[in-house]
Amino acid sequence: MKILIISDTHGEKGVIKELNKKYNNTVAYSIHCGDSELKYDDPVINNYYIVKGNCDFFGKFEEDLHIKIKDLSIFITHGHRYNVKSHLYMLEEKAQSIGANIVCFGHSHLLGVEKINGILYINPGSLILPRGRKEGTYVILEENNNELNVQVYNETHELIKTLNYEK
Repeated sequence: MKILIISDTHGEKGVIKELNKKYNNTVAYSIHCGDSELKYDDPVINNYYIVKGNCDFFGKFEEDLHIKIKDLSIFITHGHRYNVKSHLYMLEEKAQSIGANIVCFGHSHLLGVEKINGILYINPGSLILPRGRKEGTYVILEENNNELNVQVYNETHELIKTLNYEK
C-alpha cells in the first residue's frame, strides 16, 4: 500500500494535478499537510486527507486529522500550531496521546524524515517553495509487511532517496 504525502503547494494546482495524474492508479491514499491555499471543495484535492495551514483561508479544513489505515495510525497537521520550526516535542506529545505511529506535517518547507521514540515523522517539504535545497520534494510512504519505506522524490519525479524503517 502506498500513500502520497505533499505539503505547502500554495495555490499551485498544476503540481497537484500532475501528481494526481502520475499516481492515479498506484497510490491508495493521498495526504496534503496544509497550505494548499485552495478552496475546500476544489476538485484537485477531492481525494486527499487535507488539513488547514496558516495560509489556508478558504473553507472548513480541519486543523488536524487522525486517520487509521490498516494498522497505521497517522496524525496529520500543518505544524504551525506545534512549533515545528523549533522542535518536535509538541508533535511527539500529541502523537503519543492519540496513539499515532506516524506524523505527517509541513509548514517549514524543509524535507525531513526521522523516527523518534517509535514515531515516524514525515515532512515532505514543498514542491514549489523548497527551503534547504534547490529542488521541490514530496514523499511516497509504502507499507511492506513489517517495514515502512519512505521514498523521497523531486519535482521532476526522480527518486532522491529511500529510507526504510521497522513498523
